[in-house]
Parts: sequence; C-alpha cells; structure tokens
Amino acid sequence: MRFALFALPLIALIALVAIFATSMDRDPGLVRSVLIDKPAPTFAMDEVPELGVPGFDTASLKGQVTVVNVFASWCIPCRDEHPLLVALKDLTGVRLFGINQNDAPENARAFLAELGNPYDAVGADRDRRVSIDWGVYGVPETFVVDAQGIITFKHVGPLTTQTMQTELLPAIEKARN
Repeated sequence: MRFALFALPLIALIALVAIFATSMDRDPGLVRSVLIDKPAPTFAMDEVPELGVPGFDTASLKGQVTVVNVFASWCIPCRDEHPLLVALKDLTGVRLFGINQNDAPENARAFLAELGNPYDAVGADRDRRVSIDWGVYGVPETFVVDAQGIITFKHVGPLTTQTMQTELLPAIEKARN
C-alpha cells in the first residue's frame, strides 16, 4: 500500500514529462487558426509616428483583399522575409498592411527605411493587444483577409520563396475569387 502511494505520483510525473517531451517539437504553424473563415477581430491601431503611412482598423480591411503581416524590427526572421514582402507588393499589387508589434517607433522607422516599406498602412501594436486578438504566437505571422473582412489564411513564421509560391499566392488568388 505504501509503495502504491509513492509510485502513483512518480508515474504521473513521468507521464507528464513524456507528454511535454513529445509535444515540444510540434510546429504551431500546423495548427489551424480558430480565426480562419471568421471576421477579423475588432481593433484600431494608431500609425507609427512619422512613418508616412496611416494606422488601420477593422473597417479598413473591407473592400479589397489585404495581406496583414505582423513584424518587429528586433525580429531576425522578419528581416529575412522582408524582401519577399517587397516583392509580393511589386508582383501582385495586393494591399499590404503591417502590424508592428512591441516596437519603439524609431526602431520601426529605421527598419523600414533600411529594408524598404511595402506597407500601405502600419499599425503600432506596442502592447501586443491586437496581436493577441489575432491569435499571433510570435513574429512574423502573415494573414490574408478577403474583401468582406474575413480571415482566410494564416502563415506562422517567416515566409520563404517556397511558402510564398505554394501557400500565400494561392491564398491571395482564392480570396480574390
């Protein structure tokens, strides 16, 4: 009886460790967002001061297909994917909005001055409230929102040439039709 009382917590601890160990290597990008096929959350973000493009809100997502990219100047993968966003804008002419997460305005301005600013609007999400409402795990993340303001696609992590060709461009085309 005493052995059972000692062994039970030990077995439970081993089971918990096994569960956590097997889930550590799972890609969060493979989990379908609960926001897919739902309206974009209600929000309003001010512009990044002195950037030269406006902030945006939920209503501004309606009317045409919009790609929304969550980025930050301190994010190394954001820097890696940024040339693809510039190319996306040039290639497709899609409306591109940025959510600048947890960033000082001067750092956001310097980042976009150095790498180019493909965004039609950039909202300053200094407290990450909007990102949380959008279900953002971390930066970068990219969404496609259709003309009715419905989120139709989410990509977690940096875009690559392959993901742009096989996932993002088809998602934009699907949202346009």
